[in-house]
Amino acid sequence: MDERELIARVRAGDAVAERALYDAHVDRIYRLAYRLAGGDDLAQDFTQETFIRAFERIAGFRGEAAFGTWLYAIATTVILNGLRKVRRFRQREADLDDAAAIGASSANADPDLKERLTSAVDDLPLKYRTVFVMHDVEGYTHEEIGAALGVPPGTSKAQLSRARARLREALAEFAGEWAS
Repeated sequence: MDERELIARVRAGDAVAERALYDAHVDRIYRLAYRLAGGDDLAQDFTQETFIRAFERIAGFRGEAAFGTWLYAIATTVILNGLRKVRRFRQREADLDDAAAIGASSANADPDLKERLTSAVDDLPLKYRTVFVMHDVEGYTHEEIGAALGVPPGTSKAQLSRARARLREALAEFAGEWAS
């Protein structure tokens, strides 16, 4: 069954279709929430709130963008508003190492580099960190990021470029290991 049919069935009140849509998208939403919120409890809360809001508003989904992009926009709003409420912008508790282990195998790397990368990503302004995670970690296109965040794709590209530049500066001492 394709996603459009599932959406139509959810609109008609089909709980099985609702569960199928949830199952298809929950992992990506949770990973985004975990990476931005920095902890499992908040990530679970934000994931649950995202799906509650999405299913309450599914009648308003017009299909102009992919369902996943629409859902990501809701998730981003839920997460950013939730982070504002709990004032956790600068007090993230989870390491990137922990987030990387969720849904992916971890690669062996220099522990100092991992610590510096974690710190460098944590130090990025939230808008840069969000675009960096969505594009370079989760694999979203700039068009999808723009739709999710309500910004033009060019803004997404610029923010990613600035995030990468800040990461290059923060990790400059490791550049000799990569350049050869």
